Amino acid sequence: VEKEQSELHDSKEDPRVFQRGRPEYKSLCYNRFETLETLPGEEAEAILLGVTSWGGNQTPAAITECFHKLSRLPEEHRAALLAEPGFDTLSRCAVEQIQGFSTPQLIEILKACVRLGVPPAHSLLDACERDFCRRAWAMSLEQLLLVADCWRCLPRAVPSYLSILFSYAARSCQDLALPQLVQLLYIIGEGRRAPPELVQKLEGVIWKHLDACTLEEVGAISLGLFKSLSAVPERLVRRIAERVAPELEEMSTYALVNVLKLLRYARLDHLPLLRELGKVIPPRIPTTNVQGLMHVALACSSLHYYDEAVLAAVAAALPSKVAYCRSKDAAKFLWSFGCLDYEPPNEEEFYSSLIEHTRRKLREFDRFPEHLLTGLLGLAFVGRFPEELIDYALSEDFVQKTRNSKYELGKDLFTLGRSVEIECPRYRGSRLSPQLSQEMTQLVLAFAQQEIFVRPEIVEAVSLLESVLGGPEYVKSHMILPHARSSDLEVHLAADGRPVPFNVKDSAGRELRDIGVSLTDELMAQLLKGKCSTQPRRGAENEATAPGWEPRGEKQAPQTPFSGRSGPARTSLHISPPLGGFLDAPSSPALPQQPGGVKLAIQVRQLRLLGYVVLELPFWEWFPLLKRTRSEKLSYLHYKVFDPAL
Repeated sequence: VEKEQSELHDSKEDPRVFQRGRPEYKSLCYNRFETLETLPGEEAEAILLGVTSWGGNQTPAAITECFHKLSRLPEEHRAALLAEPGFDTLSRCAVEQIQGFSTPQLIEILKACVRLGVPPAHSLLDACERDFCRRAWAMSLEQLLLVADCWRCLPRAVPSYLSILFSYAARSCQDLALPQLVQLLYIIGEGRRAPPELVQKLEGVIWKHLDACTLEEVGAISLGLFKSLSAVPERLVRRIAERVAPELEEMSTYALVNVLKLLRYARLDHLPLLRELGKVIPPRIPTTNVQGLMHVALACSSLHYYDEAVLAAVAAALPSKVAYCRSKDAAKFLWSFGCLDYEPPNEEEFYSSLIEHTRRKLREFDRFPEHLLTGLLGLAFVGRFPEELIDYALSEDFVQKTRNSKYELGKDLFTLGRSVEIECPRYRGSRLSPQLSQEMTQLVLAFAQQEIFVRPEIVEAVSLLESVLGGPEYVKSHMILPHARSSDLEVHLAADGRPVPFNVKDSAGRELRDIGVSLTDELMAQLLKGKCSTQPRRGAENEATAPGWEPRGEKQAPQTPFSGRSGPARTSLHISPPLGGFLDAPSSPALPQQPGGVKLAIQVRQLRLLGYVVLELPFWEWFPLLKRTRSEKLSYLHYKVFDPAL
């Protein structure tokens, strides 16, 4: 029972913990822990009996008093109260006189409705919402926030009321007191929306109050910004990270996870915080609920941050907690570990527990097809292909369900389907239709032409490789595997190491060039300085798009702290796993001994299966080089292509 209670996440109450930290929140929030004198059952019966005899002339004050008294009934009697004819009569009287109530009286009735658990769609609440919207501009900000909090507690969606509240707050942003600011951000987050102009105005107010916030309040601010789905300035996210990094050990796990959500949303890698996370979070993991663990793993994955201590602790704790995973949680665990290519010490237990749980939840994925594809792609990254799940995911019935999703899942189906074709030649289950595969191929290639091949780091790499090799006919920028959705630079070398021209189409009408650069040990040492150093590159913490080179401590080679699927100049999944016990992926074949010699491509495992030698242009090497001289960049690429180890 203790374990089950520790795994329960109260999505309504957990985000409200910060409200217990200051007395000022009493006027801004509904307090479910407020101690009220219990109303005896016989007194409640007397009130209801009196109400039924009313002739419709009761005053707003008398109606308010009745609601307040009835809300003090013991919790076990409240459901029966709502079914009493007398309560219907009382509610009808309140609706008829709704405009006669003072604002404090109407707020008291709303709080009584929260205590009594009045259904969100009740006609009394309809009338209350309309009247609060009518009188909102005459209310104080404290009253507006308190009413919004009551709507959240009911819970009832009130988009019109929130729009008025946000407009009101936008006019007086600079005057917000700290508790008002935090409560407003909580309401914004729970409503899952906010006008962009309001979030922009709140940035300066957050900045002003941040140092005075408690750690729980910083967590609440982070969660509100994360849930608002608004663009949050990087400088603000970095400031929040700087505020909590030195005090991470004093922060509750819930508040800490909220900060991680914001970092993930902003794609901001703050190394001091992440390093501290590696010290603070592993001892807490056994007592952290499974959703918290999922967010820790997902943050590491999204930020391409590899910390073996964190990942090993998550993997060790998960099998005993897997029964409490939602379908979403299981999928995100598989995705996160797959992206980071981490093989935990309990690898078989870890993956088998998640795969078996996914099988048990299979029908749940009919409602959330995106989660099944997320999990299966994460498994594919580590060379695991559970046939039963793949057969279901590629079936026509499931493909049809993906079309009803709010997400575009065609490309994920395409990635999974083509990966299975390449890596599991003995697979005999469902496959994507040729029409869908062709449609996705064209879609991905069109996107690449507009968004990927034109990126400056890729354009420059192509141009410089042409110079190194002798012309455009020696290199081709394209997608060898469209389903991988990343850029490949293909080069062919003869058996003696000479470049072989093959890209006739791209070289038509262009002049052959042959520009060489002498490659010395000194130059290469200068170019790659720091790659194996134990000291971080200076300023790494301040460069979200080009993370630093510091090794990750316990498992240093061959990756850096920032690893995973993506990198602007792209690169690879960097996966070389032991294969699971399901559909076996074939071992990498020997490179074909063909007349053309060796084909080089900058990509991943599946290219090796197709006979390519795969090289990487890691962004942590290539991005700093973009600021160096042309000669240095040419030397780097020359070294990559003509490495004697090939």
